[in-house]
Amino acid sequence: MLSCVWLLALWLTGHTLAVVLSEQTERNCSLSPPYLPSTAVNTTLQLQELRELMRPLNISAYIIPGTDAHLSEYIAPRDARMAFMTGFTGSAGTAIVTPTKAALWTDSRYWVQAERQLDCNWELEKDVSIISIAEWLISEVPPGGEIGFDPFLFSLQTQENYNMNLEPSNRSLKSIPVNQVDKVWTARPPLPLDNITRLPDRVIQRSWQIKVEDIRDQMRDNPYEPTAVLFSALDETAWLFNLRGNDIPYNPFFYSYTLLTMDHIWLFVHTHRVSEELKVYLNASCEGSLCVQLKEYDTVRDNLKEYVAQPGVKVWIGTEYTNYALYEIITPEEKLLTSSYSPVLTTKAVKDETEQRILRDAHVRDAVAVIQLLMWLEKAVPQGKETERTAAEYVNKCRSKQKDSRGPSFETISASGPNAALAHYSPPLEASRRLTVDEMYLIDSGGQYLDGTTDITRTVHWGTPTSMQKDAYTRVLMGNIELSRTIFPSGTRGVNMEMLGRRALWEVGLNYGHGTGHGVGNYFGVHEWPVGFQGNNIPFRSGMFTSIEPGYYKENDFGIRIEDVVVVVPVQTKYGHNYMTFDTVSLVPYDRKLIDTSLLSSEQLRWLNNYYDTIRRLVGPELDKQKLHEEKDWMLKNTEPFSASGSSASVCSSSLTLIALTVTFLHNIN
Repeated sequence: MLSCVWLLALWLTGHTLAVVLSEQTERNCSLSPPYLPSTAVNTTLQLQELRELMRPLNISAYIIPGTDAHLSEYIAPRDARMAFMTGFTGSAGTAIVTPTKAALWTDSRYWVQAERQLDCNWELEKDVSIISIAEWLISEVPPGGEIGFDPFLFSLQTQENYNMNLEPSNRSLKSIPVNQVDKVWTARPPLPLDNITRLPDRVIQRSWQIKVEDIRDQMRDNPYEPTAVLFSALDETAWLFNLRGNDIPYNPFFYSYTLLTMDHIWLFVHTHRVSEELKVYLNASCEGSLCVQLKEYDTVRDNLKEYVAQPGVKVWIGTEYTNYALYEIITPEEKLLTSSYSPVLTTKAVKDETEQRILRDAHVRDAVAVIQLLMWLEKAVPQGKETERTAAEYVNKCRSKQKDSRGPSFETISASGPNAALAHYSPPLEASRRLTVDEMYLIDSGGQYLDGTTDITRTVHWGTPTSMQKDAYTRVLMGNIELSRTIFPSGTRGVNMEMLGRRALWEVGLNYGHGTGHGVGNYFGVHEWPVGFQGNNIPFRSGMFTSIEPGYYKENDFGIRIEDVVVVVPVQTKYGHNYMTFDTVSLVPYDRKLIDTSLLSSEQLRWLNNYYDTIRRLVGPELDKQKLHEEKDWMLKNTEPFSASGSSASVCSSSLTLIALTVTFLHNIN
């Protein structure tokens, strides 16, 4: 699945078509009376009530982000404050309310959706930058005016960016820790009732006590001598204590913070969800250095303030996932130590031996589900009855039957024809495109299992692809292979070799506008920071898992993406030591019909045949075990080795030269 960073221009590809198809379903506020489709939400009452709350606070505007207090990628329904206020349910956006106006900012993926869901109380703004939002605020808020915000919903960078753009104009932010939308939202969804659970011993190598002492060792080794470390991201606490929950869609997390010192552990959760058995597991009844003191979730700010008030303390935070509400009370500055990522996130990024083994096992079972889907589609699509939606439902049903399944790891991207040119398209509930043998089809899906998280994308064609489609597909595959087979020094940053995934496309003037890969968790988030190929990712080390997912998208025509999950492993080289490569753990064959082997180098073809041999060796026994004989026959047919005749020696030579130059460059800068 694609990471959250992409070029907004990519999403413009489907906008014109979408407008044509939806003219009768979008609002028209220029009419008298205004036209509103049935999908629009009347927001007059909540706006009126929010404005009444704003008056005694003496604020001229109130900002409503689309995130939660942990700056999560996915948020729970009870945190969907922006959706409640606006009626707009897209996953990205910012809303602002003034005494007389209301405006929503969202990117081009959601413009049509916003026009369908917003009523005429709202303006839709299409430049999502904070600079654009600040300019709008300056035009609406008088000089000297204050703009209210919930600091729990602001990252440090967001607060800094707003301040930088507003202060020169004599407008300022006002931190209001009690969320004003929550006061209006009387029907706000409650907390889940499920108890927090511990992982079974069979999927754990390191106990929580070992992990705690490891983090304390990192605190001791830090030259800035922190006395405490604060964990704010939901996966940090879940990993540290080997716990899971069900609070966030697609993610096995629970609302939590942790404050860890050399002598104490404070876990901030909704304590009524902690069973007596779990209290025993956490040593919650004692007060030693390995006893977890349970505190109510909503008291984290007060408890942190009390700790910071002590002399000689210094709190270490990761700035990427700490909200401004907690950051702003760690004063004076000498009591604060910052790094981009907390020691838990950087430690969690390297999987231990057990985590590596079980995550590989999860991918074998996941491959069975995807093979079942592809075989079924190959039979069903020519009959003309299946749609993008039914395909997505089918693969999730297949996954649900696998051992230790815990549901999908994200909303399935199931896209045919021009819809696949929208890289993050998901089929709507009310209607989805019918699958045909005349169009390419892309499915990006993943599963949560007790022993791992999966994410895989395959693109197929059931008819006769055009020469351009075949050329583009093969070059996307070449990019995947080149990254997968490259050898690099340990500690190399992904951003420094990401271009290997694009080179074959660049040679013919093609490209893609999204990231090339992201970290993947062990029954955690499908996008696990800080691993990947982006500029703010940490260097690769042995034991890290990442996706590799180059693609190509032709506007209003088709889309291609080939995504595999790989693990960083040591490799023996002729002279150097401490070198790494990637080992692919996703195990589903590519569409043979779309591969032009004449473009592949002999090394690329050898890699492909070795990969297919691995699929046969690992997935074949699992298909036998599940008595899926027809699926095994399909797998064997689609993993037959390719002939070496016709491969491109010239491409081989240039690729080897490029890789040699790249490795030399990377070795010099690391």
